[in-house]
Amino acid sequence: MDSTPASAAQDFEPTVRTRIKRLHERGHYDRKTVTEILDAGLVCHVGYVIGGQPYVTATAYWREGNRVYWHGSSASKMLRHLKGGVEVCFTVSLLDGLVLARSGFHSSINYRSVMALGTARLVADRDEKLAALTAFSDRLTPGRWEELKPPSEQELKATTVITLELDEVVAKVRTGPPNDDEEDLDLPVWAGVVPVATTLGEAEADPVLSPDIPAPDYLGQITIG
Repeated sequence: MDSTPASAAQDFEPTVRTRIKRLHERGHYDRKTVTEILDAGLVCHVGYVIGGQPYVTATAYWREGNRVYWHGSSASKMLRHLKGGVEVCFTVSLLDGLVLARSGFHSSINYRSVMALGTARLVADRDEKLAALTAFSDRLTPGRWEELKPPSEQELKATTVITLELDEVVAKVRTGPPNDDEEDLDLPVWAGVVPVATTLGEAEADPVLSPDIPAPDYLGQITIG
């Protein structure tokens, strides 16, 4: 697995591609904000170009140190294209609320997002791939990997793991109430925020699960959002 370099504690330097120009006050380049957003989410969107055609793939991801990882089938067109390394745009977005202003122009959403740019590469080493998949399992359900059936060599070959170093990165965040124009504040229109949250429901056992197998403690350790 990737070990976090000493520079990982530093903030990200804005670049021509990551510097926020419109509503620049929402831009964040500190590592704490970026990693907190990444660690709160589970689904990313990865943009890339194949033969001049842009694509965006939604997939599960996880972070380890100064890298993010995602995986998929070795038969995937996108993942086959990545074998030589390819430029990608990696994004994560979390919706926190509907911002209802007195005007349509100022109505918005509260959100947290991260965009990372760079060259994604295959995790080709077997041990590194296995360690990455173990980390993904522990991200979802801490401790569950130890009780699972180990993946077979065929399953490992059928699974491709991709990694991207966090180097050129920016977070963008909106919080708080509506930002109406002062002359609109007396309009007879309700304004405020409707919070939005992703929550975990009660675990549902597989219908064919033996009744002798109790719900594991790690189900209570799953976090999201």
